[in-house]
Amino acid sequence: MFDKSLVVLSLMGAHWVLQLLLVLSLISVAIMVERALFYFRHRIDARELATRLGQLLDEGDLAGARALVAPGDAMEARVLCEGLRGLDHGASVEQLMDGELVRQKSRFEERLMFLGTLGNNAPFIGLFGTVLGIIKAFHDLSLNDPTRAGSSASAVMAGISEALVATAVGLAVALPAVVAFNYFKGIVKRAVANSESMAKLVSAHAERLGAVAREAA
Repeated sequence: MFDKSLVVLSLMGAHWVLQLLLVLSLISVAIMVERALFYFRHRIDARELATRLGQLLDEGDLAGARALVAPGDAMEARVLCEGLRGLDHGASVEQLMDGELVRQKSRFEERLMFLGTLGNNAPFIGLFGTVLGIIKAFHDLSLNDPTRAGSSASAVMAGISEALVATAVGLAVALPAVVAFNYFKGIVKRAVANSESMAKLVSAHAERLGAVAREAA
């Protein structure tokens, strides 16, 4: 029973594989557009934010620092907001920011795994379709009249040519997915680096406050 199912699947050719690749490509394009809009809406001038934040912390203006980062929904702003909030609660500022950074990184990397997986595997899906198409082409050859060798060879060549389209489509689907995945991962990596860099400013300020409190005691 299982062997017959495999035979039926192989004789279906590459058409269903091409349809699968088309669906996957549409999903990947939708994810690319959604992620591009997401990163565009959550972009931030990290250098200007770090400069302004450092000035406010040096002046001891915690209220101003909170007002600076509170309206933002970028990764850097959310991490800093969590750290500044912990200054008044006696909590471990560094641990609060580390936890928020993990949450924000997960939010920024959402759905990127699909692009990476598709980029790595779409060529193999296309190759699978090509193999199925070649199997079908040779099966059709076995059913042709052996006395008409010329027409049989033409039919096989046409079938193989059609089957190779699946490999080309697999590559065409994979390349944009890989490019988008690497580009978006670069955006996330920069945001994480900016967040860690500015988190050190808040951690240093928390240490200064702790030292002042110990001296006063």
